[in-house]
Amino acid sequence: MRDLVAGTGYLGKGQRWVARHGRWWGFGMIPALIALVLYAGALVALAFFAGDLAAWATPFADGWGSPWRGLLRGLFVALLFAGGLLLSVLTFTAVTLLIGDPFYESLSEKVEESEGSCPPGTGMSLWRELWVSLRDSVHVLVRAAGFGLLFFVLGFIPFVGQTVVPAIGFCVSGFFLTVELTSVAMQRRGIPVRERLRMLRGRKGLAVGFGTPLVLLFLVPFVAVFLMPGAVAGATLLVRDLTGEDEEAVEEDGEDGATAVPPSGPSPARW
Repeated sequence: MRDLVAGTGYLGKGQRWVARHGRWWGFGMIPALIALVLYAGALVALAFFAGDLAAWATPFADGWGSPWRGLLRGLFVALLFAGGLLLSVLTFTAVTLLIGDPFYESLSEKVEESEGSCPPGTGMSLWRELWVSLRDSVHVLVRAAGFGLLFFVLGFIPFVGQTVVPAIGFCVSGFFLTVELTSVAMQRRGIPVRERLRMLRGRKGLAVGFGTPLVLLFLVPFVAVFLMPGAVAGATLLVRDLTGEDEEAVEEDGEDGATAVPPSGPSPARW
């Protein structure tokens, strides 16, 4: 429960960071605006062709009478569009990060510098970094798509498919969204994608608490554009917690303080 609250807290901290650094907030919105235009077109196309897709996928219902054929295909359309929305949330982040790799790398570095230290990076070229980001995103999205397909099938279960399954689906989507957003700071540290997944599985509450509110907020039109810079900033702070760097910084500050301010009294035992 503590990690769940902490994850949500990092989301708030990231948004507060970009609010205090307005130039970086505007800088980080550029890739999200480009991705938004692309995804808006894709979702409009999905909505336009959803009825035809439902008829193609359910030929066995052609001979059904009213209202059963309409109800089945209406449910199929609703689940298809809901699945498209959830998939767009996950892939939106991956595509936005890919488009804006130089933008978000600079933003993440600035956040780390404001916290006291920034890892030097891997020294890879820009094109090499883009290739690694694309490869890692595909790896994560294949896993997320597997869960998405499972939840799509389970969505046909009466009542459970319309209540419990979507709730679990949002949490799983939140986990994978966190994996994507932390990729900027994780890649700077040279942490491979499989190790990132292992680290976040070890603290699922932290990942779900950070990503699930974003999944829900990203479903609101245009909100993703405004929140992406703060999401990257918050994910950077979360990575520092996950890798223990914040605790190390606190310990170093404490040691420096003890050295700089000698304890009162001459007793050697105090030293």
